[in-house]
Amino acid sequence: MIGLLEIELLNNASRSLKDKRRDLKRLVDNLHSEFHVAVAEVDGQDTWQRTKLAVTVVSNDARHNSQVLERVVNRIQSRHRAWQLLDYSIREVY
Repeated sequence: MIGLLEIELLNNASRSLKDKRRDLKRLVDNLHSEFHVAVAEVDGQDTWQRTKLAVTVVSNDARHNSQVLERVVNRIQSRHRAWQLLDYSIREVY
């Protein structure tokens, strides 16, 4: 089973595309190392404050996938204060 989290974020502290990419790299690296998820920027690559990420986790248990992805959302909200959560959705794609 593949769990998919699509999450839209805003970085008000970012003043340039370079700032956004630096902050985004830190966020992606932290999520990958802590939760063992794959993360990709899927929209907003050329905007300097907004982004949309796809986060995936693979296991044989859909409930486990949902729990991991909910923890990812909670971690972004609690630890990565540069990023404001705008919207997200979690679903199973297989």
